Amino acid sequence: MKKVQHLLEWLKKHPAPSSLSSLPAASPSGVDRRNFLRNSTLGGLSLGLLFDGKHEQEMEFITQKVKRDSKPSELKITDLRVAVLQGVPFSSPIIRIDTNQGLVGWGEVRDGASPNYALMLKSRLLGKNPCSVEKIFKEIRQFAGHSRAAGGVCGVEMALWDLAGKAYNVPAYQLLGGKYRDHVRLYADTPEGKDYTDFAKNMEQRRKQGYTWLKMDFGIQMLVGEPGTLVGANGWNVRNQWSDNGAQKLGNYAMTKHPFTRIQVTSKGIDKLAQHVSKVREIVGYDTPLCADHFGHFDVNTAIQIGKAMDPFRLAWLEDLVPWFYHDQWKQISDAIDTPTLTGEDIFGKTEFIKLIDSKAVDMIHPDLASSGGLLETKKIGDYAEEKGIPMAMHFAGSPICMMANVHCAAATENFVALEHHGVDVEGWEDLITGMKPIVENGFVKVPEKPGLGVELNEEVAKKFLKKGATWFAPTDAWNTRDSADREWS
Repeated sequence: MKKVQHLLEWLKKHPAPSSLSSLPAASPSGVDRRNFLRNSTLGGLSLGLLFDGKHEQEMEFITQKVKRDSKPSELKITDLRVAVLQGVPFSSPIIRIDTNQGLVGWGEVRDGASPNYALMLKSRLLGKNPCSVEKIFKEIRQFAGHSRAAGGVCGVEMALWDLAGKAYNVPAYQLLGGKYRDHVRLYADTPEGKDYTDFAKNMEQRRKQGYTWLKMDFGIQMLVGEPGTLVGANGWNVRNQWSDNGAQKLGNYAMTKHPFTRIQVTSKGIDKLAQHVSKVREIVGYDTPLCADHFGHFDVNTAIQIGKAMDPFRLAWLEDLVPWFYHDQWKQISDAIDTPTLTGEDIFGKTEFIKLIDSKAVDMIHPDLASSGGLLETKKIGDYAEEKGIPMAMHFAGSPICMMANVHCAAATENFVALEHHGVDVEGWEDLITGMKPIVENGFVKVPEKPGLGVELNEEVAKKFLKKGATWFAPTDAWNTRDSADREWS
């Protein structure tokens, strides 16, 4: 009887939503709960001998066939917290959504975005059932702008699919309609190195790692200091493509839209860029797809000239030659060159992608799931493009949490071709999560079959990447109260 008392005490301290306490008065065999406990624990002394008084292990054993899944219809969001990681490879706020049944959902705000984009949504989420993913998304999508401003809405959407999958005990891709592929192909960014010999070593390393699709950066920043290659560049900090600091007399180069710098590239400059790509192609060979990005801020005329110079090298695509919203300029470029064109990493929502696709502006689309709307919206974007014969590559530069959201979406979308991996060289990147090892194998990710996103944050490792001055999933009660009316119509 001592053993039974121990077990009953353990049950009181460890209730489960669907554990023994929720069993019906009589099982199918007519054995009531008391007999079930007695028969399970004392049907022989073997359990006592097997576990030697370790009551938790005994309970795990005798309830192994008892359904312990959550009750999806009763699931409610109780909290949202964040921890900002740095160097994964950039800054990435990780979202944790808690529920009344102990299930936890993981999401990620886009690289370089503020965690406040997610925290401001907390008051709109508390008390809601996370399994109503599309309904919640429609309610919060008004708080998403393009690029990083969409990070909160998209990160929350990822966490909701993680929770829904865990509640129903199915992988996220299954909730999106099933999968087209078991493995998701990656394309890898490759550091250039100090010279072509160094770059060749980097490329050889990528081959050894198994990557079958590579990406390079080249652009007018490479021509700075080369006499006779650039016109009108002296008044701009051409090497600074990203920072919104450091404006000069003409303005901030990074924050000035391409057509307004009036920088031009001479024939000598274009020849230099072509020589560079020729050498890279020689290193990579023509068996491997090679795409290119980061060209600089110049007008549509210069973009066409550079594009024509790249045609002989059969690049997989030229990315973001001009801002995505200049549809007419993109169409001019696409019509003028033979190399495929691609854009879209900063677009939120299918509406703007539809405009881009319907105007036949680009040959491929390139959503970043952490900006485009999360898993379902990105699949809808891909499905629309597929109907129009347009392939979809996916931009990604975050932690493994966001990667797995991308993997599930890519698996469920027919016209997907390749997913970017920016963290190839980040030491410890694969250790940031548990539930999948290795994440990347020979340039591919195997689509996980575990519930939700299929992985959990490895908090012990992730703490090592915590941004200086950031808190580790600290309470966020200041964001509990909603202080505005959200209705968009009258």
